[in-house]
Amino acid sequence: MELEVVIHRDASIGSFSFKDIFEGFEKVAAVKSIFADNTDRVLSALKVDVEDGRGYMRINDKKGSIIASATYLKGGVEIHLYLDVIHELVHIRQHSEGKELWDRRYAYVDRPTELEAYRVALDEARRLGLQKSDIIDYLKVNWVTEEEFGRLLRTLGVSG
Repeated sequence: MELEVVIHRDASIGSFSFKDIFEGFEKVAAVKSIFADNTDRVLSALKVDVEDGRGYMRINDKKGSIIASATYLKGGVEIHLYLDVIHELVHIRQHSEGKELWDRRYAYVDRPTELEAYRVALDEARRLGLQKSDIIDYLKVNWVTEEEFGRLLRTLGVSG
């Protein structure tokens, strides 16, 4: 599958403009659905902090930026990186709206902000034609139990 973006996987440790690391996302319909007419403005102002160490991507809610693990950028599955960028961009919008991204009243798999971000990423995965097994592989994270993962799959309409 040919993605119409460029992900600079060899980025050094440091702070960068979003568009220096993730080129072309302003043209992705899923991203436009997140920010509407503000897409180019938001992505032009957004920062990405590439950090050493393990992990994936997350939001820095103090700075309103994305934090990406250099290890994940270099070695992660490209489609997972692509979908994670879309997922994190939903969180950037939620953060700008003042939403509580990590509302501890909810388990991770039940948190409204996570479910919204996953739904946008899943819609894009389906549009790209990813198979159910590939979608499940993308959704699998090591910080939830099997029971929680099953619940997430059911909530998102992925399980059989």
